[in-house]
Amino acid sequence: TMTETSPFRVLVFSKTVGYRHDSIPAGIQSLTALANRQKHFAISTSEDSSLFTSSSLAQFAVIILLQTIGDVFTPHELDALKQFVRSGGGIVAIHGAAAGMPNDEWYGKLCGAHFDTHPDPERGTVLTEEANQNHFIASFCCGRTEWQDEWYNFHTHPRQNENLEILLRGDPKSFQGGKMGDDHPLAWCQEFEGGRSFFTALGHF
Repeated sequence: TMTETSPFRVLVFSKTVGYRHDSIPAGIQSLTALANRQKHFAISTSEDSSLFTSSSLAQFAVIILLQTIGDVFTPHELDALKQFVRSGGGIVAIHGAAAGMPNDEWYGKLCGAHFDTHPDPERGTVLTEEANQNHFIASFCCGRTEWQDEWYNFHTHPRQNENLEILLRGDPKSFQGGKMGDDHPLAWCQEFEGGRSFFTALGHF
């Protein structure tokens, strides 16, 4: 039972290999503030991938992959992440996380799709997926909202992955450089190999 005296533990992992988002410190600050305000979960932060062992990850209920671009895991560390997910762990993957482990098929499925390209940041329109108007994750959007971001394109169209529950999509008429056609998914969740994952392409800034 979740009580104020027994918050679950969340690991915010923000290692990068290659490009590094300037927004990582702000992301950690926001997540820490949210934890302090809600008191339902406690945040630990790390950029040390050697923490990814089965015994070490077992203390966490959720891992947040915050802008984890590049080959951030060794094969053994990735195996520990797989075991974490298969043991019922939760994953939150934010923006650049989709550019992590670019040659690893399993990691791509965990995120839902691998990042391909993005145009220059631009203001555009985010729409709530009609079937999920009342989903708590999508509720901030109120059906549609204006948003400044990098509008990610993906190697495979997220709609081709039937496991994904699409929550938000971009209106491709509202920004330049989209390559996903008339339907441009940006955020989704899924049940995956015994665990759960949520990905948002929003979050460059």
